[in-house]
Amino acid sequence: MSGKRPGRSDSGLGGDQVEGRNAVRELLRARRRRVSELWVVPGRDAPVLDEILELATAGGARIRQVSPEELEARARTDAPQGVLALAAPIPSHEIDELLNRPDAFLLALDGVTDPGNLGAILRVAETAGVTGVVLPRHRSASLTPAAVKAAAGAVEHLPLATASGVPALLDRASRAGVWSVGLDAGGDADVFALDVADRPLVVVLGAEGRGLSRLTRERCDLVASIPMRGVIESLNVATAAAIACHAIARQRHS
Repeated sequence: MSGKRPGRSDSGLGGDQVEGRNAVRELLRARRRRVSELWVVPGRDAPVLDEILELATAGGARIRQVSPEELEARARTDAPQGVLALAAPIPSHEIDELLNRPDAFLLALDGVTDPGNLGAILRVAETAGVTGVVLPRHRSASLTPAAVKAAAGAVEHLPLATASGVPALLDRASRAGVWSVGLDAGGDADVFALDVADRPLVVVLGAEGRGLSRLTRERCDLVASIPMRGVIESLNVATAAAIACHAIARQRHS
């Protein structure tokens, strides 16, 4: 077993250490990547752990029963919930593959740096029917164990890709006939009433605090906002992602 700290791998995505019951269960259910080892603390009465053990056995993973202290020493999250899996890195998709889908509904993250936010965004993107997510290779959160755990299994079902930068991605999207919509509090369009919601589309979320970078904003076809009715003027980026993705999904399927 390697002592290397899990993080972004040669694939550009990482995600080779998975912690938490929901994340590990979806990893084993999806069978998209090989699981080499399952670490589990025995004696915990939880039906989901029984399911995880059955799936791991069926998939040929080595099962190691460990003490809570051993699991805690290996874990990279605060609450691994008694289970941890070591797996092949998350596969990276080609950007053109994602852009060329006739039903393209992509999400691009422009500098989201908090792993918890990244995981929460991936979780809501999967539930909204997003067909792919593009992450910058630099100055952004990677798929650490904390991000994968927060995603609650979404990384096993969402096609993911990396890009050198979001502005370059938007240039490629334009050439492919894919509309780009940036999400920003100062946007002129209403995210609940987008004329292009049913077209091939990439939605861009900005970084915590500063929002969209200047170049990214300039290269978006539209900049949309979420109407705010209260006193507080901003939303957490993961909350904004949930509202925007489901608002667009409703328009796409109405």
